[in-house]
Amino acid sequence: MKHISIILLGLFLSWSAFAQEENVYNFSLQEAIDYALENNRSAQNATRDIEAAKKQKWETTAAGLPQVNVGVDYQNWLKQQVQLLPAAAFDNTQSTIDIVNDYFDVTQDNFNVTTPQGFIPLRFGTKQSVTATATLSQLLFDGSYLVGLQSAKVYLQISENAKVKTDLEVRKAVINAYGNVLLAEESISILKRNLEVLTKNLNETTKIYENGLEEEESVEQLKITLSSVESNLRNTERLKKLAYQMLNITLGIDLNSQTTLTDNLETLTAQNISLELLEANESVENTIDFQISENDMISKELLVKLEKSKALPTLNAFVNGGYSAFSDDFSFLEKDQDWFGSSLFGVSLNIPIFSSGMRSASTQRAQINLEKAKADLTETEQQIRLKIANAKSEYQFAIEEYDNKKENLNLAERIERKNQTKFFEGVGSSFELRQAQTQLYTAQQEFLQAMLNVINSKAELETTLNTIQSN
Repeated sequence: MKHISIILLGLFLSWSAFAQEENVYNFSLQEAIDYALENNRSAQNATRDIEAAKKQKWETTAAGLPQVNVGVDYQNWLKQQVQLLPAAAFDNTQSTIDIVNDYFDVTQDNFNVTTPQGFIPLRFGTKQSVTATATLSQLLFDGSYLVGLQSAKVYLQISENAKVKTDLEVRKAVINAYGNVLLAEESISILKRNLEVLTKNLNETTKIYENGLEEEESVEQLKITLSSVESNLRNTERLKKLAYQMLNITLGIDLNSQTTLTDNLETLTAQNISLELLEANESVENTIDFQISENDMISKELLVKLEKSKALPTLNAFVNGGYSAFSDDFSFLEKDQDWFGSSLFGVSLNIPIFSSGMRSASTQRAQINLEKAKADLTETEQQIRLKIANAKSEYQFAIEEYDNKKENLNLAERIERKNQTKFFEGVGSSFELRQAQTQLYTAQQEFLQAMLNVINSKAELETTLNTIQSN
């Protein structure tokens, strides 16, 4: 038993280590994007929609191909149906009545055939029967079927465009989530450094105050600043956990998986500064939003064709063959059972003549919806042009702000160092030092946010232009 326990414990520890290893991920930004495009749940569902559209296309196509159906019918009269025949059709003699009773199996208990009173009740056929048939049918002409084939193709295009749209949105969401994690990490790193410097300054200032060489206000000012930084650090650490969870959800992995990012914010910012993108061709027709709107207009055109096709005739043909067997007992599985064959060929032509204006109204309604779709396409085109211009403006502004905030941070660092030197040399006040420190902390956060804005605004512009399909 002891050996078995050791083996089981070893297996459990191995499984635990394997499970933990499975939940550990390392991603650069591009690796995270590639992973999300395969594993993000929205992206996976968009892929499934394409597969469903392909099946729908074949389902529509198959409706116009030959159809074969086989049917087997078994009937058993629990109480057989009776028909009344005029008694005048028979010789009303006892011998005739006996023949009728013997042949048609009509009993004296149910019918008084000796006094027909003008009619004789008769039972036709056997009590049980089996019929097996096979039918081959073929659609020869149907205008709605032809429109349906075109619609299935457009439906597949709509699904494919929806997949592209989803991938673009997933990519942008990954970039935003990845950047938020890096922002939180960088913020925590900066806040910890600031906290370390403030703690050192507070300790030195406290000693100077205890020796009577500094005012108590100086110590209090530093405590206020230190308390604010500590509070920001705790809040940022909580936000970091949420940022990682949001990234995991976007990637399509477990919420609490351990994820490590291999890129850093400053490197990504440098990689995402591309002035050439500001000169990118504004081809509205290549944007996914325009293509989706165009698909909507095409689908409305097909609906007009569908309504018009309802005024066309439909032509169908069929041929079937079958066998039937009859018996008063269930003897259909016996070898000597008689089976009777039959076969039928037919053609069905249906010509719509008059619908009291229903088809005309349906066609006009579809035409109105088509005009609306055309107007929506024009509106979408204008909106996309405006969106592209705005995205370019935002991206250019983000690059300019990045340069500006970087310079401001350098200035704030120099100002803070000067005020710290002046304070400890006794020629500067604690209030001036706190102002310089607060200005530095603000400049640090603004610089981090400026880097993130560059990355996110480029992702927005690329998404709008639909320039990253290769990813």
